[in-house]
Amino acid sequence: MHRTAIRQLATAAITALAVTAAPATTAAAAPSPSASASAAKNDPFYMYDGGRPLSSFAPGTVLKTRTLRYHIAGIPTPVKAIQLLYRTTDAQGRPSAGVTSVVRSPGGDGRKAVSYQSAYDSLSAADGPSRAIAGDAGLGGLIPSGESFVLVPLLLRGYDVVIPDTEGQNADFAAGPEYGTTTLDSIRAVSRSPETGMDAGTRFGLIGYSGGAIATHWAAALAPSYAPEVDRRLVGFAEGGLFVDPAHNLKYIGGSLVWAGVMPMALIGVSRAYDIDLKPYMSSYGLEMYKKLEHASIVDVLGRYPGLTWKKMAKPQYADPNSVPEFLKAVNRLNLGSAATPTVPGFIAQGNGGVEEGTFGNLPGIGTGDGVMVSGDVRSLARQYCDNGNKSIKYRQYDLLGHFGSAVPWAPAALGWLDDRFAGRTPPSDCGRIPAGNSLKPEKPAVSSGRTRTAAR
Repeated sequence: MHRTAIRQLATAAITALAVTAAPATTAAAAPSPSASASAAKNDPFYMYDGGRPLSSFAPGTVLKTRTLRYHIAGIPTPVKAIQLLYRTTDAQGRPSAGVTSVVRSPGGDGRKAVSYQSAYDSLSAADGPSRAIAGDAGLGGLIPSGESFVLVPLLLRGYDVVIPDTEGQNADFAAGPEYGTTTLDSIRAVSRSPETGMDAGTRFGLIGYSGGAIATHWAAALAPSYAPEVDRRLVGFAEGGLFVDPAHNLKYIGGSLVWAGVMPMALIGVSRAYDIDLKPYMSSYGLEMYKKLEHASIVDVLGRYPGLTWKKMAKPQYADPNSVPEFLKAVNRLNLGSAATPTVPGFIAQGNGGVEEGTFGNLPGIGTGDGVMVSGDVRSLARQYCDNGNKSIKYRQYDLLGHFGSAVPWAPAALGWLDDRFAGRTPPSDCGRIPAGNSLKPEKPAVSSGRTRTAAR
């Protein structure tokens, strides 16, 4: 979206936030705009510099706290945001430090909160929502600034809003398990901080679209094993435009007009998260793309690489991505079809009109989608949960809408669904009515001349 349009949206959002949070802003003086804006760049707040090893802290331990003004596209608002640095876990299970932001509802009592997972989709940590909130007006940070509109209806409903930097401080784009642990440890952290007004009794709903759905869903799937005490406090998860099986998405968006550039971004992000080196398998063009996009945001690639495919990025002998062992291991690790079934109710929505966004793929075993996400994968996942005993799954498919368009009907439906969960109403179920989808079985190695290719040459 053009900067001017974002600025206009920002002005409207600032006005709405100012009116919404006006009663709360008199509680304490907020830092000056200049102090808040300078906090966004070269910021020591993001670095853990304590004397004890990070591994000695339990996940969710608060390491630092600060309060600053909430910014939209670099413009300060009267709204206060509380930011926490906390101990979390990266994609490989190693201790790391994460950052989350909290906006308290003026009408809330700390008993209910919504964890909103942003769709900031970037390979640069500078594009995280916490940095945008602190005043960074970079191009990649304009996405979380635009998402500020979501805060207004949530705050008006009495929900405190928590916004984690789901990709971690290395910006491990598309590494779903890390999104999940970062989100769950954010909830732990805000529940332990007296400044947030929340505690171990606060109930939480999870919500996110697109990249935010990755974090929302992985958090719901990992909660029973990784954070069971958080899982008991979740009322449900609401998401749209879900990334389920990376191997399918790679083939679906290949050659598309708008979304093809997301493919190298995901390859870079996952490689970074799991210390995978895909460069030996790349063509000269692939290496050029890798170098160019190492710190890119999704706003840098949408519509800029029409027709891009895996084959164009790989050496001829690796035209089938399943011939690359590192790739195969990574995509199977990220396949939600192999992850645990969430124990809490879920609302899952998915568009299926990807043709309107320039994605014409309809391959056997993959089918159609919303332009970037594969509808058959999402249907299969929802059906899998029903079969595994979670009958509280609501599924909606918007057949005529693409990825962008589906967010419009999804957002109010998701908010209404969460309201009902907090109110204790019986969750609706679409189990038994969800159409069949794709196989979500793990990918198998490609075989050439009777032998599996195992190394780059």
